Amino acid sequence: MNKSHLLLGATAFAVAISVSQPAFAQDAATAEAAPADEATSSAETQAIVVTGSRIRRDEFSVAEPITVITAEEITQAGFNSAADALQSNAVTQGSGQINNFYGGFVTDGGTGANTLGLRNLGPSRTLVLLNGRRLAPGGTRGSVLAADLNVLPTAIVSSIEVLKAGASSIYGSDAVAGVVNIITDNKLRGLHIEGQINVPEVGAGIDKRVAASFGFESDRLNIIGSVEYRKRNKLARNDVSWLDCPIGGFLTGEGSEFGSGDGVGFDGTSCFTLDNGGVTINTLGLPTRAAIGRTSGTVGNFNRFIPAPGQTTGPFPGYLGVGFYDRDTFDPVQEEEPLITEAEIYTGYLSGTYSTDILGNAEIYGEALVTRRKSASPLYRQLSLDYVQGSPLLPAELRDGAFLNPNETSGGRLVAARGFIGFGLTDSRQQVDYARVSGGVRGDFFLPQWRYDAYVGKSWNDGTYEIESFLIDRMAQSLDVVDNGDGTFSCASLATNPNCVAAPALSADVIGGRLPQDWKDWILVNTIGKTKFRETTFAFNVDGPLFAMPGGDVQLALGAEYRKQSIDDQPDVNSLNGNLLGLTAATPTVGKDSVKEIYGEIFVPILADTPGFYRLNLTASARYTDYKSYGSDTTFKVAAEWEPIRGFGLRASYGTSYRAPALAEQFLGATSGFLGSTLDPCDDLPPASEQNPNQQIIAANCASIGLPADFQQNSGITTFRVGGAEAGLEAETSKNWSVGVVVRPVLPESVGQLSLSLDYFDIKVSNGVADLDAGTILNRCYGDSNFNPNEGFCRFVERDVNNALTVTSSFVNLSEDIRKGFEFNGRYARDLFGGRFTLNAQVTKFTEQSSRLFPEEFLTDSNGTVVNPDWVGSFDATYRFNNVTLRYGLDWIDGDRNKTYEFFAYDELTGVSDPELVQLYRDNYYLEAANYFLHSASVQFNIAEKYELTVGVQNLFDTAPPRISAVGYTTIGNAPLYSGYDYRGRTFFANASFQF
Repeated sequence: MNKSHLLLGATAFAVAISVSQPAFAQDAATAEAAPADEATSSAETQAIVVTGSRIRRDEFSVAEPITVITAEEITQAGFNSAADALQSNAVTQGSGQINNFYGGFVTDGGTGANTLGLRNLGPSRTLVLLNGRRLAPGGTRGSVLAADLNVLPTAIVSSIEVLKAGASSIYGSDAVAGVVNIITDNKLRGLHIEGQINVPEVGAGIDKRVAASFGFESDRLNIIGSVEYRKRNKLARNDVSWLDCPIGGFLTGEGSEFGSGDGVGFDGTSCFTLDNGGVTINTLGLPTRAAIGRTSGTVGNFNRFIPAPGQTTGPFPGYLGVGFYDRDTFDPVQEEEPLITEAEIYTGYLSGTYSTDILGNAEIYGEALVTRRKSASPLYRQLSLDYVQGSPLLPAELRDGAFLNPNETSGGRLVAARGFIGFGLTDSRQQVDYARVSGGVRGDFFLPQWRYDAYVGKSWNDGTYEIESFLIDRMAQSLDVVDNGDGTFSCASLATNPNCVAAPALSADVIGGRLPQDWKDWILVNTIGKTKFRETTFAFNVDGPLFAMPGGDVQLALGAEYRKQSIDDQPDVNSLNGNLLGLTAATPTVGKDSVKEIYGEIFVPILADTPGFYRLNLTASARYTDYKSYGSDTTFKVAAEWEPIRGFGLRASYGTSYRAPALAEQFLGATSGFLGSTLDPCDDLPPASEQNPNQQIIAANCASIGLPADFQQNSGITTFRVGGAEAGLEAETSKNWSVGVVVRPVLPESVGQLSLSLDYFDIKVSNGVADLDAGTILNRCYGDSNFNPNEGFCRFVERDVNNALTVTSSFVNLSEDIRKGFEFNGRYARDLFGGRFTLNAQVTKFTEQSSRLFPEEFLTDSNGTVVNPDWVGSFDATYRFNNVTLRYGLDWIDGDRNKTYEFFAYDELTGVSDPELVQLYRDNYYLEAANYFLHSASVQFNIAEKYELTVGVQNLFDTAPPRISAVGYTTIGNAPLYSGYDYRGRTFFANASFQF
């Protein structure tokens, strides 16, 4: 069976990359001590506000697990930014993230953006807060959906709290999967200077950061602030050895050697073939004709040729014929593309409070955050240079052929010859300016011990994205030439287009990429787009005690919030006009929305210090949400914690959410993309006798529109991704519940301190908003037994007179999205040999990660497959003695031997994985991954409480990512694109700080 069709109908993944790092976090509910200084504090009452609640409390006890990450732990683990820490496996628990390994792809937020999504539900369902207030989305292009972690002020961060549970009734609609709250150090005094450098062992991709933070206070005034600069150099693909030789990785039977089924290139290796890593270059495409074969040395029929000036005999002198595996497919320049994109980030942060004697001893507060990110990701480009029939740029014997149908650069004429040319790297840059200014007043309310808080905030995101692109009109103009009679050529439109530069005549140099500089400068233009995103928030909150209960005072919080957003993305005029050749183009994304909300939360300490009820608390919250675009709904949440005896407790919660689609999901302008020709379901189908039932349906449907049984698609597939507002996109709803046990026995100091927790979580998103991808549309269109080319999924598919496909996809409402599993947190600490030993463990076991597009389908569960692990663990041990702290960390991702094959063979319409298809995949592809471990170690020296030095190693044993066959997944080399794997290799780091 044709390899390109073994995975026909299987779901393809595009998983973002981030560097997996060791564990460093702990469940605050099981922590050794209540870290009141790690949460937002009230100066008057010293009560804390825990993430996931608006009730001020005098302890850190909560009914749901909250992971707390301190600044010290971030440093000891070697992270050079808060963004890196948040995208580590200890926080994401195996969920793929968008970060700096995705430079060559179109991603939400644009190249260089870093986002965070919990429970593998995506960043648009995870809320990021800074000091309890939401961070507006940031980035470039029309798909700005979530907060860009690059804007976080690492230098002034005190701690990070991560709530991995729904909190929509507390914070609003986008807190479906969880909430992340970055808390700044409001107790900083004096001047603090810090510098860090991370150096991969390969010597490239060095990451440096320097920062200064400060704080001072008087009787009424408190000011803290920071400035920092970060520069990360590019780490290129050719800088790491595991990318030296990407191969197809096909098999000749289950258990055979990896790559044993690969074709071999003309150089005798299977590296960089068209199966994986290669692109056709130095090649001429012509109508089929006889020539001497490059590797066979005998005459045959070919439609691809390489220049061979020394070949003076045979039916086609000066050229040799090549096939799929013996053409040129590797240009060393292509490996200069970044594996990690470069970035330069400037960050400034300032906040202050001023105490007054008016408005209830009010405290006036304000905060300002400003950042500028400059990032770059050069792209390698192949240039397809199409010479039309009759062109004087062609030798006379090649002018009359018909190689391709007319296209966008041929002026309506047939293409006689195509040069497949390695053009080299083209520039791609982004600059994003982000600012958030906020402030308010808080003080004593009219009722005793009640407080009020009035807040207003404004965020600005201004992005510019530049990319060098070939322009279709200039290519067409340069190829329409007249012969000057002296061996030179001029553009036919020269009289009205005096700057036009004629394309070079076909030659071995041209095919080999040695192109005239003036022509390159003419066809390649820097295109510039601009993105604006605005968010304004007004909020008012009051909270305080209602009455006393046996367990303490009943606390109530009430509030109202108004929020409005707008997006205005204006791509370059050439993008608007569809004038970009072979590159993603887009139309404007313009839209706005607003929401009004009122909410309430009550905390009821029912019993305390009573036999059987050492502690019994109940919390409930509700929020009414009214979107201008999508109407209104009410969400609620209830949570309880019961500690029958000191040291042993049970906790549970249940909540709902209502999320209106983000602006980009509603209004995204048509954004073009490209798929390979083999993804046309009608392409290269097996003979009828070898077709499985699904392929038989496809074959019949393809025949019904006039395609021959041996049809081969010779054109790439153009895709357009658009917002879903016009298609009737609706708001999504979800339910989130959890139940857990917490054990904190009171032990003698000689034994130590132990805290354990185990929680079960269950999240179900209904009518969920998701991007309906082009591959799904094509497979559902042509795989429909009741096929109609103009209805159903086929209404999104257009096949032109040349059988080239265009697919238009949009955001739609999925039927269901489910995540279930267990989360374990453990901590043990004791004095040992004159020092303090601490061991932390965090393990997540997913039992289900499933979804389905439509109600009539069976749920498709990806749990346990490659890049969707069912087990994830993070562990670290520290030993502190005198002024020295030693740390060792371990990160673990479960592997897979069976589930990925079964997943690809699963039929969502029958709910069955075909055993024969499973075996067929095993015989042809390697889609397995072993358990993956990353180790790290560091040592920290504290000198006179003013100077601190931390040195260490990440990926201590230089563990390379696993390799799979290049099919079904987007890969880097033979490694899946997945945030759980480290692509840099062993990396050394050093951090030094000084307190004045």
